Order: sequence, then structure tokens, then C-alpha cells
Amino acid sequence: MKALLSTAPGGPETLTLADLPTPEPEPGQVRIKVAAAGVNFPDTLIIRDLYQMKPPRPFAPGGEVAGIVDVVGAGVQMPLGTRVLALTGSGGFATHVCVDALIAMPIPDAMPFDEAGAFLFTYGTSYYALHDLGQVGPGQTVLILGAAGGIGVSAIEIAKAAGARVVAAVSSEEKAAFCREIGADETVVYPREVEGRDAQKDLSALFKQAVGTAGADIVVDAVGGNYAEPALRAIAWKGRFLVVGFPAGIPRIPLNLPLLKNCSIVGVFWGAFTRTETARFADHVREMFALYEQGRLRPRISQTLPLDRAAEALTAIEDRSATGKIVILP
Repeated sequence: MKALLSTAPGGPETLTLADLPTPEPEPGQVRIKVAAAGVNFPDTLIIRDLYQMKPPRPFAPGGEVAGIVDVVGAGVQMPLGTRVLALTGSGGFATHVCVDALIAMPIPDAMPFDEAGAFLFTYGTSYYALHDLGQVGPGQTVLILGAAGGIGVSAIEIAKAAGARVVAAVSSEEKAAFCREIGADETVVYPREVEGRDAQKDLSALFKQAVGTAGADIVVDAVGGNYAEPALRAIAWKGRFLVVGFPAGIPRIPLNLPLLKNCSIVGVFWGAFTRTETARFADHVREMFALYEQGRLRPRISQTLPLDRAAEALTAIEDRSATGKIVILP
């Protein structure tokens, strides 16, 4: 098989395409012939040894895949040829990958592989964040930072499906138009850099104007850095601030702000949720597939690339220039 390997800590330019023996599944596993692999922000961290999970090298990044089961291990009853998606953690940027059969989930017949490979990581994270932690519901206002990225797009669609009003915050007019096309009610264009107290106050004023005088019931923060505090200042009484990621850096939040708003700051560790609350996670997957089949969720794939150009995809995610999802087609 072919795989794009990380052999030493570093950026996308350090990855190398290699030929490896095609793996055989162990008992309880299946082998997936990978048709599509989603590209996500943790992929940019794991190759630099900056992620919670640190696989032994050499390893291929790629935390989610879709494809066809072509070999099954002992004790597995899944038919060969079953179309599945799976969370791999790593190893997805390859032509084949072996996973536990329990995490290889059959996909709807109408779901093409590129959408399946771009589905579970972002939609799963946003569904868990908004429903279980954010308690999203009809009539609420949801402010989403980094709204044109994979997490942001999925959060827009999930919030709209729940009947919420969505304010999408992005870094360009082009991204704002993209978010409006997929359902955002309002958009805020913030600067690429927010430096100093005056800049943060100006940004907070933009957020407050967009969400309205009552504030945002939920903030989905997939950006962090100096964008987080201005968004928190625009939150509603008893609002929920959902911490998803930090591509702009880890923010420092004055703790008087949650006190004054009686609001909650909640971490969103979806990966741990999928492992510790397996029954609830399975419910989420069924509910998301139902919304997909109703046409209410649909991955926005902005680019597909072959395996030997996956570094380009990681760079686009890293520098925050990507919109929607990028998918690798091995």
C-alpha cells in the first residue's frame, strides 16, 4: 500500500510518500480500502507532536476515512464490500487502514465516499457541542467563530436544523458570503489579527451588534486566541461558551466575565466522548445520518486532492485559508 508518513516532528513539508506492506486485520478488525480521508485541524498538530495523541513513528496522519471493507479479521461478521466510515485517529492518509470492526460504521446508500470521509469528525464534534453541551434549541442565537471551516460549517447546519439563529464570524467577505449560502442569518468579518485592547473592544462591539442586545445564547469558538474574549463579552445571561480549538492560540480569559454573565465555559473534547459514552455517540451518528438523508446536513467539500498532495491540504488548514472541508482521495 501507499501511505503519507510522518517520520519526524514537523510541518506538512516533512511528510513523505512511502510504499509499505499492506496490513492484515487482527481478530476483531476489518481492513478498509480507503476511498476518501477527511483533513482536519488535529492532523496539523499530530505531525508536530502537539496533539493529545502521539502515535509511534513512522505514522500516517488522517483521523477519519471512508471506503470499502475488503478483508475481515477472525470473529468479524461484516460482509466484504460494506461501505463504511471510521474514526482512525491516525493512519487515514493511506490506501488501506485496519480498524476495530466496532468503529467501522456503515454509511447511507446515497452518501458518496467524499462526503462520508468529510462527515463524522466535524459534524460529530459540532453535534455533541451544540446538543449535549450547548443545549441548542429553537429561537436561540448561536455565534460561531471560524464559521467557514469544517467545524464552523457543520455548526451552522446543526444549529439551523435545531431552529436557532446563526451569526457566522469569519475573516473575509468571501467566507461571509459562503456562510450565508449555507444558512447563516448574519455574518461578522473580523480582522486577520486582533492585537491590543482597543482591537479587542472593537471586535466585541461588532459581535454585540450582530447577536443583538440579549447576547448570544451559545458561542462556538473554534479559533481561540484574541478572538475568544471579545466573543465572550457578547454572550447572553446564562450563555454557554463552547471551547472547540485554538488555531489562533490558547486564549487567556478574565474570570470576572463568566461571573458577570452567569455563563458557562465548557470544553468540547469530542474524541473522549466517543470512547467513554459509546451508546450516546451511536445515537448521535444515527441522528446525524437521518438529518443527512433529509438534506439538512451536507459536507461542503471545497477541494479534493490525491495522496501525494495531502501536504497542501494540511497547509491550507494550518493557515486558515480553507473553506469547508478538504478531502484526500488515495
